[in-house]
Amino acid sequence: MPEAQATPRTEEKSSVTAVPQVVEAAHNHFRDPKNFINRELSWLAFNQRVLEEAQDPAQPLIERVKFLTIFSSNLDEFFEIRVAGIKQQIESETSDLGPDGLSPTELFDRIQKTVRQLVATQYALWKNELQPELAKNGIYVREMVELSAKRAAWANRYFHQEVLPMLTPLAVDASHPFPHLLNRSHNLLVRAKTRRRGEPLHAIVQVPRVVPRLILMPRGTGANEPWEYIYLASLIKQHIGELFPGLILDGVHAFRVTRNSDLYIDDEEAENLLRTIEQELRRSSRGNAVRLEVEADCPKDFLELLLDFFNLSEPDACKLDGPLSMTHLLPLVTNDAFAKLKDRPFQPARDPALPPHVDFFEVLRRQDVLLHHPYDSYDQIVELAETAAKDPQVLAIKITLYRTSGDSPIVEALIDAANAGKQVTAIVELRARFDEASNIQWARRLEEAGAHVIYGVVGLKTHCKALLIVRRDADELRRYVHLATGNYHPRTARIYTDFSLLTSEPQLSEEVATVFNTLTGLAGYPGLKKMMVAPFDMHSRLIKLIERERDNAVAGKPARIVAKMNALVDLEIIEKLYEASCADVTIDLVVRGICCLRPKVPSLSENIRVISIVGRFLEHSRVFYFENAGQPRVFLSSADWMPRNFYRRIELAFPVETQALRDQIINDVIPAFLNDRVKARELQADGTYRRLKPEGEEPRRQAQWQFREVSRERTKKLSGSTKKARADRLVPIAVVHESRVAGAPKSET
Repeated sequence: MPEAQATPRTEEKSSVTAVPQVVEAAHNHFRDPKNFINRELSWLAFNQRVLEEAQDPAQPLIERVKFLTIFSSNLDEFFEIRVAGIKQQIESETSDLGPDGLSPTELFDRIQKTVRQLVATQYALWKNELQPELAKNGIYVREMVELSAKRAAWANRYFHQEVLPMLTPLAVDASHPFPHLLNRSHNLLVRAKTRRRGEPLHAIVQVPRVVPRLILMPRGTGANEPWEYIYLASLIKQHIGELFPGLILDGVHAFRVTRNSDLYIDDEEAENLLRTIEQELRRSSRGNAVRLEVEADCPKDFLELLLDFFNLSEPDACKLDGPLSMTHLLPLVTNDAFAKLKDRPFQPARDPALPPHVDFFEVLRRQDVLLHHPYDSYDQIVELAETAAKDPQVLAIKITLYRTSGDSPIVEALIDAANAGKQVTAIVELRARFDEASNIQWARRLEEAGAHVIYGVVGLKTHCKALLIVRRDADELRRYVHLATGNYHPRTARIYTDFSLLTSEPQLSEEVATVFNTLTGLAGYPGLKKMMVAPFDMHSRLIKLIERERDNAVAGKPARIVAKMNALVDLEIIEKLYEASCADVTIDLVVRGICCLRPKVPSLSENIRVISIVGRFLEHSRVFYFENAGQPRVFLSSADWMPRNFYRRIELAFPVETQALRDQIINDVIPAFLNDRVKARELQADGTYRRLKPEGEEPRRQAQWQFREVSRERTKKLSGSTKKARADRLVPIAVVHESRVAGAPKSET
């Protein structure tokens, strides 16, 4: 794709109104390091909010365990990517300071201190609160010494039948170098002596990944029979002597290593991107070690030996008083028998505009449809793709794929469409972090079916979410479009909050076609009127929109900004928000994770409020609202406000222009987030978060609960409508039509 870019056609022209004196003065200290929160420390604050959900006694017990596992999984990725990068900066003796004024070494020290405090809290919570609560409910995670004779006998049989054949002791000596252990691998370091004594011998025993890390022991048939689990590593330690006959064991200690897992791809040098990424995936599991986790009772000499093996120092090690990873507790979360200890089951509703067996194309010719997932079922998006694949009038399908499930029905539909002779084009992002291998498999299957597969764009990640269907209708060739804030991933669509916009509006659908042609062809980006596209014009146009609110406020016109996203990092955007705040623009930011903006600072950001919502579902949607002097503009987007989204990714921000749908977001969705008093935390000027609670007689509002209840009520109405329709079959024909019309539910869109 050519680098040349045309000047975008935009209607967002900044007012010529002079910036007030207070803004001019504020410019002098906008870039003061004290005005920015460090990105990595902000992320750790987000993970602390995840941990707080595990600490919340109001949560169902198993949900608390779930948040404990999420906290650990998040922290693993943080070390694999972010801490790995900081360590590389330190090793290269980089002296550059971040916007917050911290050097890489200072930041690393702050991270280690914060992580140790959080992990200590996590393990104390597990040991002192969650484990006892599980025991009260008949669920036990046992140590081997706690097993009854009967249980111990079963564990012995299980070890010899299921585990022992998998184990391979690896000697470590002059002729056997220390093995290169995989990322996140769980291992045992064994020290032994011969009966003639002599120098101590060392060996590594890898805990097999194909055996469950948390083993469920057999239960009786009684309703009150306990659920008992044991750790795989503890079971192996109990029988470790059998792997070293004739030796005297002098110690066995479990450890876990985390490695640098970022991929290093030079697009200009990689002739075959797919093959290069496959090679990098194999390498990434063997990257440099960045963290070592050991058991709390691991002796100093064992720890020093491991640190030496992995070329780490003492600050890189963490002693854990419990399982080496709380992710091993996942079997407790997935056990359906514990349903009473989980959140109430939730079944997404169908949007009334798209009932079962609907003609999607007929509906979209009449109206746009806005879906709010997971409250609105993602099945409707899957059905749209499947319908397009089967419809003989559909001639072409184009899609961007960043992440999708391993058994993706959407990709299967694309394969069916290609097999049926339709023109299918898929832009597959091979570098979607931690989903690279899955995307490679799908890309190959699509190619085998005859689809045209494009492996992203050189130098950029394709992160936008767009589906374009070209259909020969009775009157003309028409485009149908699905644009979204979330991935084409039916599984995560059940637990991530996202928006989908379905439309056949001519200008917007033409712009989507232009984006696809820009990504797949030779032409430069021509500039669009309705949509903002990164890396071409999204950043500059967002700045113009913020400046317009600033200038409207100066002119005495209505001015307000509400933006919901996952992360706010971009310095220029933050400075413009500070500038707007100094001009008395009211700004509400709903930022789930990283936020480098510091709110509530006098003469800088006192008009900016930042909240974060961490709840049952992962807040993933991006919504941008601009008051625009009483003519509100609403955009949905795939992009967070981060440099990587603005400059290193293909992203879309698309307008919601149908008044009913725009009003739904303005009057229902945004207020629900801003008025949450259960799961919302507000960012303070010092970088800490304060959990919001109802004040006075204020009700306990919770956004996600509110959306779920609306969805449940809709399901009830639809169910009642269906039952009524069945009963109407017994009514005389003369009154059937009138009865059905009267009982029809109103569309919430």
